[in-house]
Amino acid sequence: MQHFHYIFTGSGLSAMMTVYEMILSGKFQDKTILLLDENSKKTNDRTWCFWDSNTIFPNQVSTKWNSAWFKNTAFERKLNLDPYQYKMVKGLDFYYLIFDLISKQENIHFVNQKVLDFEELGSHCIVKTASENYTCNKIFNSIFNPNLVKSQAKYPLLQQHFVGWFIKSKEDVFEKETATFMDFSVEQKDNTRFMYVLPTSSTEALLEYTLFSKELLALSEYENEIQNYIQKLGITEYEIVEKEQGNIPMTCFPFWKNNTKNILNIGSAGGWTKASTGYTFKNTTKKAKQLVSFLDYNSDFRKFQKRDKFWFYDLLLLDILDQKNHLGSTIFSSMFQKGNATVIFKFLDEETSFLEDLQVIWKCPKGLFVKALFSRIFNLKMFDNIGNDCKQ
Repeated sequence: MQHFHYIFTGSGLSAMMTVYEMILSGKFQDKTILLLDENSKKTNDRTWCFWDSNTIFPNQVSTKWNSAWFKNTAFERKLNLDPYQYKMVKGLDFYYLIFDLISKQENIHFVNQKVLDFEELGSHCIVKTASENYTCNKIFNSIFNPNLVKSQAKYPLLQQHFVGWFIKSKEDVFEKETATFMDFSVEQKDNTRFMYVLPTSSTEALLEYTLFSKELLALSEYENEIQNYIQKLGITEYEIVEKEQGNIPMTCFPFWKNNTKNILNIGSAGGWTKASTGYTFKNTTKKAKQLVSFLDYNSDFRKFQKRDKFWFYDLLLLDILDQKNHLGSTIFSSMFQKGNATVIFKFLDEETSFLEDLQVIWKCPKGLFVKALFSRIFNLKMFDNIGNDCKQ
């Protein structure tokens, strides 16, 4: 049975980003590292988008936009993103970068096997795959377990689910320099529904039909809405070049409470996804850096995660959308109609001061959030009392 210092169960974005930071640090060359995943990561299975000021993986950015549209049925606003740009990284380009780095490291290995189970056994851990078992000192787990969230009622769970088409049209209809960040002019159907449009030329773009809601749709419904939107743009002839589909959990559930001394949940499994938006890429770059720095001075994974003000802001929004999912358009529109776009994106990146927080928060429907605040305070006390009763 082979033994490693670190094993990554799952090799998605969070695992690869953490390994990347480990390599850059130069401090883990004497540690053996294993990545396990049933997916060989040899296809372009996803794209990641984020706003940035030209610091994150510049060579892997396939397209970038200097401005972005925000739209609903009542207004349209073209957002100046300066000093940010909205950027796209294709999954396969990112995988190539990481696997090229891994191939040059004698201490890091990738094995294409499905993880069946893992556990901590005192001073070491064991990982079981479909074909063999491994032992290690520490596990970084990125395999998301939805039952952890679904089996409780304290923290709501929404899903950011979407289907995207990369299309090439006959007509020149797209603004190459301008993305459509959110278009809520699509029929809401008692949900939070919008379109992304990410053009790569005047005739080519990714169109993505996205929902923040509890339930998934039939594939045909996503695709029908994309077809309707294409017609609304005035496109009469087009070719579908590529398709993508995804589902990102949106929750403030404290996954870190399931960390042990030697097993750390990372990625969506560890609450690394931005709960209120589903954005993952930039959040993961930050968390991976924090984790590698943490490993320098601490070996107890139970001490890694902590709550902050942004966690609570996200929780209030999810509480509202959990009960009144149709209000998503109203809330986001109130922020973007007259708000400072740069401050909003900084706020969503969790980099604002409290005064800047207020600039964004006061644009939102105050009654909704005050009611959610009092409801959350009551619920927290209620659950705490239940927990205390159960301990007696």
